[in-house]
Amino acid sequence: MKAGGMLGLLVLSAALFAGRASADEVKITGAGATFPYPIYQTWAHRYEKLTEVKINYQGIGSGGGIKLITQGTVDFGGTDAPLTDKEIDEAGFVQFPMVVGGVVPVANLKGVEAGKLKLTPDVLADILLGHIKNWNHERIKQANPDLALPDQAITVVARSDPSGTTWIYTDYLAKVSKEWKEKVGRSKKPEWPVGQLAKGNPGVAALVQQIEGAIGYVEYAYALQEKMATTLLKNKAGKFASPDLKSFQAAAAHADWKASPAYYVILTDQPGDETWPIAGATFVLVHKKQKDAAKAKAMLTFFDWAYRHGQDAAKELHYVPMPMKVIEMVEETWSKQITADGEPVWP
Repeated sequence: MKAGGMLGLLVLSAALFAGRASADEVKITGAGATFPYPIYQTWAHRYEKLTEVKINYQGIGSGGGIKLITQGTVDFGGTDAPLTDKEIDEAGFVQFPMVVGGVVPVANLKGVEAGKLKLTPDVLADILLGHIKNWNHERIKQANPDLALPDQAITVVARSDPSGTTWIYTDYLAKVSKEWKEKVGRSKKPEWPVGQLAKGNPGVAALVQQIEGAIGYVEYAYALQEKMATTLLKNKAGKFASPDLKSFQAAAAHADWKASPAYYVILTDQPGDETWPIAGATFVLVHKKQKDAAKAKAMLTFFDWAYRHGQDAAKELHYVPMPMKVIEMVEETWSKQITADGEPVWP
């Protein structure tokens, strides 16, 4: 950050906490989706160094985040499965997107490196439905003629907790497989036809790494951090796409935030030659009516800083930052809908 920008942020921070003993008394708590956990942790660490404001975010799954913000146990909730306009109104929330990322299948196959295994949508769905049980199945071999696929049983690994990552994954599967749509459907916590369960992105990553022949799904930052073998996946355009910032950006390019009530946008199975087909935004939920005006403004100031000064960090972890026009829309929503004692909290 440039010196002028840092000075401005510190001056703003001092103004925000006038009337409090010191800025380090301000603690913002959040919980929810594990999908954005890596970038939220990075932002929180850097922001605390600049402002002494502590942001404590726990990755417990989208279902847990929605439950805790509904109860008022945390200051903000995180979810990858966006709530509908009706759900938002009934709960008294404001919902807004923070970043876009990708959910990626990861496999543990001896001798098969990251980015080598190709999967088609129908094959992936049939693996997860339990129809394809072995890695040297003819349909997998057809897409991978150059790979020496082992004669090894496939172990499916999935999330045990209510999860927005799972919601994105199953939304995609329901779009590409009629059988999946009819038998399993889109859900934060579906009845998995086969496999073993683990809690959170970290749990799935760990179990896949432990079991030879396993296939699971995680947010891309976890795959990078754990050096897991991601797959290629045939997209809507019929091209085998690789998960990376460029392919997530291609998916995000089709988002129409302005026309979406409560910013309800789904980015799975989007068109485009370079598009990663299992992409999604991650969202923050806050109460429209805040109890503590200073704390609410401190929370929104953190999100504003993340939007405007956290973009490089987001890209380093292969998240797609929100465009400036979306940031301006979101902050206009804050100014109109988030209040304390009947007065606007922002700006």
